[in-house]
Amino acid sequence: MTKLENPVLMATIGAAQGLRGEVRVKSFTEDPTALGDYGNLYTADGRVFEILDIREAKTVVIVRFRGINSREDAEALNGIELFVDRDNLPDEGLDDDEFYYADLEGLEAVDKDGKSFGTVSAVFDFGAGDLLELKGPGRRPSLIPFTEAAVLEIDLEGGKILIDPEAAGLIENPDEDDANSNFPRKDK
Repeated sequence: MTKLENPVLMATIGAAQGLRGEVRVKSFTEDPTALGDYGNLYTADGRVFEILDIREAKTVVIVRFRGINSREDAEALNGIELFVDRDNLPDEGLDDDEFYYADLEGLEAVDKDGKSFGTVSAVFDFGAGDLLELKGPGRRPSLIPFTEAAVLEIDLEGGKILIDPEAAGLIENPDEDDANSNFPRKDK
């Protein structure tokens, strides 16, 4: 069994497909059928999966793995996440503004004055847009939108992202008048 040093989630195995050990797989690659191009896939506990055959279906790919030859074997795989090591992913095809989410984890989030707001601990996509989770000592984890307004610059070599804490929802704008200024305040 092999443990990956820097695992990147590539796919999740779903239900069995047919009787010969094929499974439905949700691929997170740009081209779902390219899942096997990154080498063997690994589970979190280090099991190795080699793709023998892959074909596209409507929303998933149908995969046949080495050693999985029956429906019962395939059903036992349902829900397993598959990873590759970050070093297996190509960098040369990325544009200047493209990167892997795995590369963001561990970057420190700072504002223009150098104030730290924590470190990126995860990237989430709940369907309405990507979110970065920031964690720091003595702070509760916070989620910020991964947008151009909130994340101004990404410096992978420097290990930092430059954020606008107001656009990220981490601070309120002290210069703004009270949004409810037309309503009488209770403390007046």
